[in-house]
Amino acid sequence: MTAKYIEVMTNIQHRLDRGILHAGDKLPSVRQLAEELACSKNTIIKAYTELEKEHVIYSIAKSGYYVVTDVKQAKSPDNTIDFLSAGPDQTVLPYREFQHCLNQAIDQYEEELFTYSDPQGNVSLRKELVTYLQNLQVFTSPERLVIVSGSQQALNLFVSMPFPNGKKNILIEQPTYFGFIESAHLHGVQTFGIPLSMDGIDLEQLEYIFRNNDIKFFYIIPRFHNPLGHCYTNKEKKKIVELAEKYDVYLVEDDFLGDLDPDTKADPLFAFNPSGRVIYIKSFSKVFLPGLRVATVVLPPLMQHHFLRYKFSADFTSSALSQGALEIYLKSGMFETHLKKVQKLYDKKMKLLQTSFEEFLSPQVSFTTPTSGFYASVFLPQNVRAKRVVEKLVEHGVHMDDGARFYLPEYQHQNLLRLSISQVHEDDILRGIQKMAQCIQEIEKRKEQWIPDSIFRM
Repeated sequence: MTAKYIEVMTNIQHRLDRGILHAGDKLPSVRQLAEELACSKNTIIKAYTELEKEHVIYSIAKSGYYVVTDVKQAKSPDNTIDFLSAGPDQTVLPYREFQHCLNQAIDQYEEELFTYSDPQGNVSLRKELVTYLQNLQVFTSPERLVIVSGSQQALNLFVSMPFPNGKKNILIEQPTYFGFIESAHLHGVQTFGIPLSMDGIDLEQLEYIFRNNDIKFFYIIPRFHNPLGHCYTNKEKKKIVELAEKYDVYLVEDDFLGDLDPDTKADPLFAFNPSGRVIYIKSFSKVFLPGLRVATVVLPPLMQHHFLRYKFSADFTSSALSQGALEIYLKSGMFETHLKKVQKLYDKKMKLLQTSFEEFLSPQVSFTTPTSGFYASVFLPQNVRAKRVVEKLVEHGVHMDDGARFYLPEYQHQNLLRLSISQVHEDDILRGIQKMAQCIQEIEKRKEQWIPDSIFRM
């Protein structure tokens, strides 16, 4: 026989599923619901307590219980299919939960909100992050963490600041995150590239570059690469760390989607040299709330003083309110629950994308095959330009990214499309790829039918 409190929980969940209750709604009081369902107050309290543990509802002292979750439709109002935007899926962003944490943070840190806080970051948050990072196989101490205003701030500071090895140049994968390329360009730093494919990089070429090009650091995205979706093996990561140690090169590891890795045995680069060769960056923008603008950096002790000086000159300190709310969110266990939800979501979406690629793309079109994450790339036939495909698809309500900006000029590719599945409704993935395939075929057909004017001048 089903326990009575479970029946009460099921009753409330049905109200949510049917749209009778929505995010932010106040639930009936314990007494009211006990009378309505003809059960004891203790049964209602037990049901509410269990729902609160699952973060379906939350309580406010002397006020009552409120709904956290809400089922939303991901369809764009204008019926577009958005493979361009790279923010988190808006249907799973925990607005109400985090609003609750913000309110608590205001109460808890009200004095600090009106003063400058610790430039290194809230000590309580750093302690929470140490625990959180252990799940990603990053074992460190609060003293080595610095809170930054998003990972882009950290990357920009690393480009401009001196490193202990006294070297000047930077190495990046090709292609790579365009925001980093822009920072390197604006600071006028000489930047070398190393080609990356789903088969990885040429480690012999990497060693040659490390040995001969005065490399300050190698910026690398080891898991769910942007734009390819590539993941390095543990063996490759270990070798990269060994080469960096051998040639006194630092590794700046951008693990922005590490939370989504289904391979529990996959380690970050940091795990192979936690003493200081690897600088680890973890952002919350892609799996949580982009507007939070909070990320953390694990620094070697040798670099901490210089980094804090450069950060202080940029913004003094990161938002105390955002830090306080994130600390409460992590401590409550809500973030862990949220991660489980997004892991399933993006895993499912990526599988749908791969199925769509296989079904609709011609043999002349190749594509990357990530296991999860946000990103995948399509390599068009040499006679088809990505820019033309992007322009043509806009006419059909489909948005994608021309991959040209992910390359240094000397590595430029004109036939790469980057797709992000994060904000595309599951039902639209197949339809969007079908339209893309049709568009590519149309462009190819027109090019085959085109006859140069020079033929008629003979």
